[in-house]
Amino acid sequence: MTRPSTLQIWSFVLPIAALILAAVMYGIASPFSNGMTWVEIAILIFSVALLLPTVIIAIHHAETIAARIGEPYGTLLLTLAVTIIEVSIIVSVMLHGGIHPTLAREAVFSVVMIVTSGGVGLCLTLGALRYGEQDHQTRGTGSYLAVLMALSTLSLILPNFTITTSIGTFSTEQLAFISLLSVLLYGAFLYIQTVRHRGFFIDGDTVAHQRRINHKSRTPLWLSIVCLVASLIAVVLLAKRVAAGAEDELIAIGIRRPDAIIGALIAVLLLLPEMLAAVKAALKNELQRSINLLLGSALATIGLTIPAVAVVSLFTGGELVLGLASRDEVLLILALTLSIVSFGTGRTNVLTGIVHLVIFFAYLLFLAIP
Repeated sequence: MTRPSTLQIWSFVLPIAALILAAVMYGIASPFSNGMTWVEIAILIFSVALLLPTVIIAIHHAETIAARIGEPYGTLLLTLAVTIIEVSIIVSVMLHGGIHPTLAREAVFSVVMIVTSGGVGLCLTLGALRYGEQDHQTRGTGSYLAVLMALSTLSLILPNFTITTSIGTFSTEQLAFISLLSVLLYGAFLYIQTVRHRGFFIDGDTVAHQRRINHKSRTPLWLSIVCLVASLIAVVLLAKRVAAGAEDELIAIGIRRPDAIIGALIAVLLLLPEMLAAVKAALKNELQRSINLLLGSALATIGLTIPAVAVVSLFTGGELVLGLASRDEVLLILALTLSIVSFGTGRTNVLTGIVHLVIFFAYLLFLAIP
């Protein structure tokens, strides 16, 4: 009988340990305040240090589960889990120190930009540098982009052109209707992805990847699921701690648009599992799996987060501003249009990856210097 490797041991120990430590930190520490004490600073540093290995272990278990239950169900499982966690973080930070009407908008916008420019650009560039050109399923990728464009326009651009309420907002009836449309459209996409046209989202490299992991892994499926859930809950607790501390410090030092930076921080922290898994897949010439992870996360975020925060806004009576600034509208339209061009032929190369990265760097510039 072969002895378990160090990674296998830590893959079971770390999720539970991280979850316990994160819960203990919430029990012994009060929320951050302006001018953090040395104890709060130590907790913040420890949270950041514990976050990355927990994310890596989450990826390990997500890949194991994905291979066991098959694509696209495995990727969908990770996407939905991370999105549910993201919603809980956004809602908790929105209510941290008062309502933040633009936080949901900034978090969703950041997810879409990071995915369609940074994540896609990195995967296309690294994959092309290793393999020259890579193939993907145009029908599946086109389905992602069609729904993503519709939801992005309805949720983040249309509010700037309504006249019933102030610019950037929906009335109660409009918000409820758009939220319902988002849920129904995302549900229709899931039906297409998992039942009607499942083959659009699978290629030969993905099947080979599943067979390799199935052959290597002897971990019971239920144990991988438990460890994945524990890892993701630990990530949400740690990410919430980091986001809350960063928010208070940004406000204390007078940073402009703190909601935009906090939204981007939330997006980065929660996209780490899928981003790293997508890059890993691209380096194995499994571009379709990278696309499933990246575009699936953006689609789930905008399809589920907007309705969730809309419900919170309606029940709390807080204002919810969804319309993007003109600068961000241009970046969003550019990133989505570029994605259509990049994936239109079914083959990608290094130039398209570099162009996506250029858009990502522009996003970072205007995030720091609006």
